[in-house]
Amino acid sequence: MLVDSHCHINFPDLANDLEGVVARMHSAGVTHALCVSVSLEAFPEVLAIAERFPNVYASVGVHPDQHNGEEPTAKRLIELARHPRVVAIGETGLDYYRETGDLEWQRERFRTHIRAARACPKPLIIHTRQAAEDTLAIMASEGARDVGGVMHCFTETWSVAERAMEMNFHISFSGIVTFKNAKDLKEVARQVPLERTLVETDSPYLAPTPYRGKTNEPAYVRRVAEEIAELKAVPFQTVCEVTTANFFRLFNVKQ
Repeated sequence: MLVDSHCHINFPDLANDLEGVVARMHSAGVTHALCVSVSLEAFPEVLAIAERFPNVYASVGVHPDQHNGEEPTAKRLIELARHPRVVAIGETGLDYYRETGDLEWQRERFRTHIRAARACPKPLIIHTRQAAEDTLAIMASEGARDVGGVMHCFTETWSVAERAMEMNFHISFSGIVTFKNAKDLKEVARQVPLERTLVETDSPYLAPTPYRGKTNEPAYVRRVAEEIAELKAVPFQTVCEVTTANFFRLFNVKQ
């Protein structure tokens, strides 16, 4: 049993073959997945998938890179999160890689998501890229530890992972951890306790080795789990069992 803790199967590359995506998940031993929202406009698509497939859950949130569309308010996020198939708020966070200039709007959007998550209460799915210090500072100041969550597609240092875990967050590894040049990330994966680890695809992006260059999909999360097992020198089945239990506990979902 494995769970893909972060995917975007509502995106066009996968949405046109949802039956096939779910069938391939089953064949790979991936029993559940969390389809993550990146805009309020796309949220109905995400929710529809979660309603259609009982082993797929949904989140609600607006990605830090989103410029067009409805700007989320805490009230709106809380309202949408009441749906029983919605298990998290996000993805949210900060991204200073693609954005430049005055980014206070991005930081305020992040604060809004944390406030909504605390009000629900539901865990947060956090994206951070070249913004770790500001991300952690806002998490601390807004009380993100009260709900916890996951640092998704983690690529930061061990120090960042430690500080996030101190605030009740899990660390999620994507296909990047299978890349040959990801030596530093592999070392972080060795150090993060398995009890605080999640695995994900972030599909349709970041297909793991040996699928690089192909459209990623939830079935490929198996390769991420295999890599974690090898790095930690533990049985693959142990990684499956513990990361799956972590997912269901964090997102308060019954198996």
